[in-house]
Order: sequence, then structure tokens, then C-alpha cells
Amino acid sequence: MNSHLVGVGVGPGDPELVTVKGVNALRAAEVVVVPVMDTGERGRAEATVLHYVPAEKVVRVVFALNERSDRARREAAWDAAGERVAELLRAHGRVAFATIGDPNVYSTFTYLAQTVGALVPGTVVETVPGITAMQDLAARSGAVLTEGTEPLTLVPVTAGAAVLKEALNGPGTVVAYKFGRQAAEVAEALRETGRLADAVWGSALGLAEESVRPAADLDGAPLPYLSTLIAPPRRDGGRGGKL
Repeated sequence: MNSHLVGVGVGPGDPELVTVKGVNALRAAEVVVVPVMDTGERGRAEATVLHYVPAEKVVRVVFALNERSDRARREAAWDAAGERVAELLRAHGRVAFATIGDPNVYSTFTYLAQTVGALVPGTVVETVPGITAMQDLAARSGAVLTEGTEPLTLVPVTAGAAVLKEALNGPGTVVAYKFGRQAAEVAEALRETGRLADAVWGSALGLAEESVRPAADLDGAPLPYLSTLIAPPRRDGGRGGKL
């Protein structure tokens, strides 16, 4: 019988935003893998999963090291994580991997599926979509992501502030992920492109420490790494004009 690896999107942190299909997938799996840092603290995916499955079913696997300079160490940790998940698949047959947001949007699951597929040939890979941070932030802030024929551009600021600025100079709404450590550069890019007034940022969405504020409040101080930004285009306020 083929092994099944299921990537389950559990949303940005609010357990009420996990879909019914996602809950069913977590409960149907023999084990649920949650990614953790080597520092050991409970991550958002684990905290969310524990609302729906018992702790004894959850397996914590280190997928990231709390340092960025030693590439060899990071790759060794990744290989060890892939081997651990492959072991679980061989032993249990059906394993769910819980990831914040959606498993097909900037997710660790993409790389895990490739690694495990090579280690356990014949593995069937499935994904269950999850609510993304940009959707949650739009709902909490009242920002409209798209209207009519507007494009939507999603940029991870880990690719560099220049990539974000290029997107801001283009049409439609721009969403930026993971910009907390470059908050000063992001604020400057918003000012230079005339997008500051209508932009909004948020972090820890759905959690006790949640913060949702106008981007104009950005003062250059570092923000949480997983901060999200929505920068809509200027709109004329007409109804249906762009449909």
C-alpha cells in the first residue's frame, strides 16, 4: 500500500480558520508532524493543531536552525528532518504535515514533499489548502485585496527590498510577506511609491499579541519576522467601474 503524505494548511494562527477538510485530514492521519525551530519553542502550526488532535499524535520535527550563516548545518538539519518524516511514513503509512498558511504558498511542505518522495518512492502527496495571512489581514483590517481587473502581487521581502519596490511601482495590490526585519526599507519604499497612506500591516494574526495597524505608523523599528503588508492601489471609489 502506498504511503500518503498530506500537507495541511492550518491558517495564520487562529484555530477557527482551519477548514473542516483540514481538521478531517489531521484527524485521519496516523501521525501529525509539526515543524519546530531548534530552540524548541512551540510554533503556530503546533499550537493550532493541538486544538484538534491529541498531543500524543503530534510529532515535533526540527526543520530550521536559529542561525543563518552556516549553510552546511542548515542543510544537514533539513536532511535529518526529511529522514525523520520518511521513517514515520514507513512506519505509519499516512502522515500529515501541518503548515501555517497554505501548503502551496511559500511553505516548507514543498521541499519536504520533494525530499520524502526521493526517500520513499511511490509516496502519494496531497495538499489541503489553508487560509493565508493576506486573507486574514484583509478581513481584520478591512483592506480590499483586489477589485475588477486589478492584478495581485505577492512578494517575500526576504528576496530584497528592491523586489518589493519594483512591485509597488506596478499596478494592483501588493502584498509583502516576511518583512519584519526590513521594516525601515519597506516604509521607505511605500513612501517613495506613494503607497503609504492606504497600506496596512499586521502580525500575530488571531493570537493574543495580534497587531494590525496602518503602515503609516511604521517608524523603522524591527517588527516580527512573519509580519504581513497589504498595499492597495489608489482607487477612484466608483462602483463596478472596473468589472
